[in-house]
Amino acid sequence: MLTHVGLNVPDLVAAKLYYDELMPSVGFEPFIAGEGQFSYRPAGGKPGTLIFFYLSQEPADYSRHRTGLQHVAFMVKTRPAVDEATAKAVSLGSEVIHPPRMWPEYHQHYYASFWYDPHGFMLEAVCHYPPSEGD
Repeated sequence: MLTHVGLNVPDLVAAKLYYDELMPSVGFEPFIAGEGQFSYRPAGGKPGTLIFFYLSQEPADYSRHRTGLQHVAFMVKTRPAVDEATAKAVSLGSEVIHPPRMWPEYHQHYYASFWYDPHGFMLEAVCHYPPSEGD
């Protein structure tokens, strides 16, 4: 398991505003906030990877097509949670790349959506489980 991942962003204030709204919908809560960084951890003391955000020290445009980070995927427990995370991203002004749907090329129950955050990072909400009753 990864202990944490760090992402550099050009605007720490804008990133914090966005992620403070988004992260509860993918099961994360605030962890550390200080000058030059903030982070989130899995909510409720659950094990998992923490995500840290830092202010970029060198100006550059991000592209998921260059060497480096391609995307970040958040695993959620249900298909409706994928839909809710996507709706939250849309409400925050994110561009949806792929709306929620099945991705059988990954595995039988892979249900996911993909969107861009304000800095161009591609984010994913994914459920690996079969539908629950009512899904």
